[in-house]
Amino acid sequence: MYSSKPPSKTNGKLSDTQKKQLKSHMQKHKDLKDLSPSQLKSHRSKMIRRMKRGLTIAQAHKDIKK
Repeated sequence: MYSSKPPSKTNGKLSDTQKKQLKSHMQKHKDLKDLSPSQLKSHRSKMIRRMKRGLTIAQAHKDIKK
């Protein structure tokens, strides 16, 4: 019933720094053209969900790739 993930460190919103990091991360995927537009949208929402839990960009990306 309860998640094994630690509780969120934030108030449910991304900080300005997190937003900049996410934008940079998504731009790299756009430039690589490794994801379709719908995959980019899905990847972005997954990243946001994990970052709101308190994960860093690297941790969130690694978690998605599992």
